[in-house]
Amino acid sequence: MQTQLIGVEQFTDGALSEIIRPAAIVPEEAAREILKELESRSIKRGGCWSANARQWARYDGPGVDSLGTPVGQLLGTIEAVYGATTRFEVTLYRVTVTQAGTTAGWTVESLCNEPLGYGGLTLGTCPRAQMQPPPKPFRQSYLSLPQQQQ
Repeated sequence: MQTQLIGVEQFTDGALSEIIRPAAIVPEEAAREILKELESRSIKRGGCWSANARQWARYDGPGVDSLGTPVGQLLGTIEAVYGATTRFEVTLYRVTVTQAGTTAGWTVESLCNEPLGYGGLTLGTCPRAQMQPPPKPFRQSYLSLPQQQQ
């Protein structure tokens, strides 16, 4: 199935946000490897990633200030949902590349491919969510009810 990037938003500052359809589903084994690598490559440990259960953020350098705020420039984010399809899978559904990321040469695909590569995947090879057909429109049928006898 081919990846479709829809819902493209181009912001005046050069940032780009795209919705991935169908959403990319990271299988359990790959997800474990990716999350382990993102943790080991955390901005708090000298890496460039900050990951939580909602978002994976890529910075241009490591470090946090005394309040825990990243000191590097944000290059982009990947929106994630943990356990939406099965308990241990991760669903990736939106990617945003900031102006700094665009200037540095990052794309939606390259931003996704870095962490997905830790699990042996790319955005192009990642399994996809099964798209369900839309429901049929609701139409009320009027039934002739027999008249009650008096």
